[in-house]
Amino acid sequence: MDLDECINVLTKLVGFESISARPNEPIVSYIQDYLAQHGIESTLSYDESGLKANLFATIGPHCDGGLVFNGHTDVVPVAGQNWSTPPFTLTAIDDKLFGRGSVDMKGFLACMLASVTVFKNANLKKPIHLAFSFDEEIGGFGMPFLLNSIESQGMRPEIVIVGEPTDMKLITAHKGGYEMRTEVIGYEVHSCDPTLGVNAIAVASKFINKIYEIAQRLAEQPYTDSEFIPPYCTFNVGIIEGGMATNATAGRCSFNWEFRPMPGEDGQLIINELQHYAETELLPAMKDIYEHSAINIITDAPVPALNDQHAAKAAEFVSSITGLNSRDVVSFGTDAGYFSDVGMSTVVFGPGSISRAHKPDEFIKRSELQQGLDFMQQAAQRLSR
Repeated sequence: MDLDECINVLTKLVGFESISARPNEPIVSYIQDYLAQHGIESTLSYDESGLKANLFATIGPHCDGGLVFNGHTDVVPVAGQNWSTPPFTLTAIDDKLFGRGSVDMKGFLACMLASVTVFKNANLKKPIHLAFSFDEEIGGFGMPFLLNSIESQGMRPEIVIVGEPTDMKLITAHKGGYEMRTEVIGYEVHSCDPTLGVNAIAVASKFINKIYEIAQRLAEQPYTDSEFIPPYCTFNVGIIEGGMATNATAGRCSFNWEFRPMPGEDGQLIINELQHYAETELLPAMKDIYEHSAINIITDAPVPALNDQHAAKAAEFVSSITGLNSRDVVSFGTDAGYFSDVGMSTVVFGPGSISRAHKPDEFIKRSELQQGLDFMQQAAQRLSR
């Protein structure tokens, strides 16, 4: 396997500022052109705006079964981070290759593309599919479009390997991730008599307290013998905005939050509990003062958990190549749950460490890229039997 080619591809990929939620045409066009140069056709699937695209390509026979290698093209922002190297320029220092997305997860994408020649030269009995998704970092928004695109190909892949950085450990389960936003509409009045208004910030504070009451309740009921750390659903309020002046009640307040349910937990039940609290405990008093008061609870993305009950075939495939017998879990979310939920046996398995992701001076090691390349070569050999 050509490590130099892999690094050349990674250099190109890191150079694209493919930050989540932005149009991603440049990086997708590069991937499509790269595949075309190797005689491989690809299919794009777009979001409603037509500005963001997934890419799906198949190498080998057009039939059911086979393997999907999946990775996301988007990266998290660098604003406010103190980098020692230019974040969108791959910089080599000894064995380390620095750059935004180098480990999460353009390193795996580079391994996929640099392995195309190996895949083509293998006598594949089952296909190898390459799937590149958008906006994974903010909720997996590209996945519904990608899954529809895969279904339209008339083939049913059997196994999916999502190449998030796991230190080449086999991950068969992870928590879900509900990306939430709550908007509170109150009523502005002069603060000399705040009883005449509805302070949206005050109401939001009560709602947030309720979120953390639920968080505390679930933390006190951990799953026994669970491998997850922590072994219960977690919550976090990350962004809050509201109000216009200190001498006026806040007419609006909004906040973004998330919760990460355990596999098998129904996240909608938590949302329903909060909706009931808003409707029975908060809104009546608000509407007594201002009839147009409102609390809008919005689910931006219900990212499904990866349930290890659906991972057996994929885990066996990875184990047959690597000899790994252990099965691990992680608390961060990936696109794997989307594949698993539609019946494809899915695991998370990739080079590098998630501990370096989203940080300044993110890096992947040359030796880790080589691990990814070696695994893909062995996967192609196995599918050629």
